[in-house]
Amino acid sequence: MRPRCAAWLLGLALSFSATLAKADVPTVAAASSLQFAFPALIEAFRAETGGEVRVNFGSSGNFRRQILQGAPFELFLSADEINIDALEEAGRLAGESRVYAVGRLVWLQRAGRDDLPEADDPLAGVREALAAHAAGEGRPRIALANPEHAPYGIAAREALEHAGLWEETTPLRVFGENVSQAAQFALTSDARGGLVAESLALAPQLAERGEYVLIPEAWHAPLVQRMGLVQGAGETARAFHAWLQKAPAREILTDHGFRLPAPETPPTDAGDATP
Repeated sequence: MRPRCAAWLLGLALSFSATLAKADVPTVAAASSLQFAFPALIEAFRAETGGEVRVNFGSSGNFRRQILQGAPFELFLSADEINIDALEEAGRLAGESRVYAVGRLVWLQRAGRDDLPEADDPLAGVREALAAHAAGEGRPRIALANPEHAPYGIAAREALEHAGLWEETTPLRVFGENVSQAAQFALTSDARGGLVAESLALAPQLAERGEYVLIPEAWHAPLVQRMGLVQGAGETARAFHAWLQKAPAREILTDHGFRLPAPETPPTDAGDATP
């Protein structure tokens, strides 16, 4: 082979490899409760590994349906375990799924009202809204994520059921497509408040406009958040999945209002690749 031809082929191969490396930017499906934590996660992952990921936020139930229909996500971070379990049973996940965080449900309302419920009666605002509505003083809205497909919406429904308030609040409830939208609804002028993720209530973008009180964990099923690699996931997605189980990612998640799960079996070498 002539030197000039060999050099041309080598250049073509290097260019092709660079194109492939650039193209390996996986799209991650992430629960909306992660909206404010994810920029820090992506930045830290990039700084440590040089890898890049894209992210779409939404409700976990909707993402499950999209993945079952072939949506091109490579990694799914759900706000619960049920949607991950369903994908595992359908054979759509690669390898073993992992718990990455545990969330908390809170009552969120606009700041400056001087009537934030006490910790021992966190749904007092709901009862006040019901009393105002019964007295003909408008319809103060109670915001929550749609429990048909959002895990935090399911937890909100369970908390209201625990307090005996689910049926009564039917005329006052307003559903967000996901918990992030519900948090925005909770801070509007026509809402008394809402039941949303602590990870959202803590974010500066909402904390400057709202205040919150925790809902007791015993009032709803635990918000155990699990993630899984989708079949066909590339090396960058696998590296990100492994990195999310390490100390830097766990610290970022705790800084953004999540609790850490109990330790699981360490990730396999196959999932611990670097891009």
